[in-house]
Amino acid sequence: MKTETPPPSQEELRKLAEELIRGQNTMTLSTAVKDVAWAAPVYFTNLAFTFYFFSDPASRHIQEALASHQAAAAIFHQSSTWKEIRGIQMSGALHPLSPGLESVRALRAYLKKFPFTLEFFGSGEKFDLDGFAKRFRVRFYRFQPDLFYYTDNRIRFSFRERIELK
Repeated sequence: MKTETPPPSQEELRKLAEELIRGQNTMTLSTAVKDVAWAAPVYFTNLAFTFYFFSDPASRHIQEALASHQAAAAIFHQSSTWKEIRGIQMSGALHPLSPGLESVRALRAYLKKFPFTLEFFGSGEKFDLDGFAKRFRVRFYRFQPDLFYYTDNRIRFSFRERIELK
């Protein structure tokens, strides 16, 4: 007789989610307005369970997220079989970042994760939020989830558990 293993604790789930987040570069951000949904992939970095990315302020996903004060996001491991499916589903709010300590920390994390970004800037060019914005016509945004689920078919088929962020 096969016995089922007990589900992971909240601490174990947090570690699994953090491991998955560290291993991925792209997050899919989703929005909806007037019953029309939209999804856009963005390169992201994170500080704990807060996510940061650059995007064009005029883009559809930014406009809709700011107008509705809500967005959803997904991060997942590329898998070749259903047994390997792992992912994160989140909903929360999106906010543009202003200069300050949080943006400095998030920008450092972004550069650590994506060091090639520096290749776009010549010597003497200012590399901060303003420099990045001028160079690429983008802003730095924070996605702050308030609902966070971790999915992992390695634990069992269709395993999905909420992770408490607070």
